[in-house]
Amino acid sequence: MTSSPPSRDAATVGAGPTARPTAPVLLVRDLQAHVAGQQVVEHVDLQVAPTGVTALLGRNGVGKTSTIKAVMGLIGRSGTIELDGEDISTLPTFRIAGRGVGYVPEDREVFSGLTVTENLRLAERRGSEHRYDLVYELFPELEQRGAQAAGTLSGGQQQMVSLARALLNDNRVLLIDEPTKGLAPRLVTEVAEALARAAEVAPVLLVEQNLQVVRDLARHVVVLTDGRSVHHGDASDFLDDPVATQRLLGVHGGTDPAGAA
Repeated sequence: MTSSPPSRDAATVGAGPTARPTAPVLLVRDLQAHVAGQQVVEHVDLQVAPTGVTALLGRNGVGKTSTIKAVMGLIGRSGTIELDGEDISTLPTFRIAGRGVGYVPEDREVFSGLTVTENLRLAERRGSEHRYDLVYELFPELEQRGAQAAGTLSGGQQQMVSLARALLNDNRVLLIDEPTKGLAPRLVTEVAEALARAAEVAPVLLVEQNLQVVRDLARHVVVLTDGRSVHHGDASDFLDDPVATQRLLGVHGGTDPAGAA
């Protein structure tokens, strides 16, 4: 069930005022990346649709987090990375962020010694609309705990801070790395609801180990094996195929998150 990414050949589907944009907001071709001289991404092609959630899946250690970091310029990389048709593959991280790529890292990485409010203020991007109304609507607890040091928050609350920093700005695409990792089931549900709302604001490239969350949120999937993209397609079709999910993820689809990180 291996497939190739669709070609970027049309900007819209249909004609007239009802035409829908289909050109990817993020296009990655032949991405390779390395850390300390070791190659961690061999060859990744992927596209992020202009709306909705695209999930990046694969077993542990196949290069999903490294792919996200390479797109952000956090590790050495080569290949083509285009944001709305603009080549950003040689730009430093701060310029990529400045062009509207929001990033939620795997391990939250809040500034523990700063308050919740200070963490959010540091994330404000000059020239961008700051969506505090959206952030506090999704995470009212953050407004209530604005004066509290982020390092004293629970893991779930720190994840809310990390997501809120990305949602604060008017981003063109969001890269979100394992947002439900280590969270209790109740918090997984809350974070999944926040992700669904986030996808209404900007398209999302999501690394996620909980396949039920992927099933609920994602329209498309890209699957990695050994640092290479080996499958691109509809999320439901992939998750409903027990042979493909067993072969590529080591699970039978559904709600079992094992092996999908």
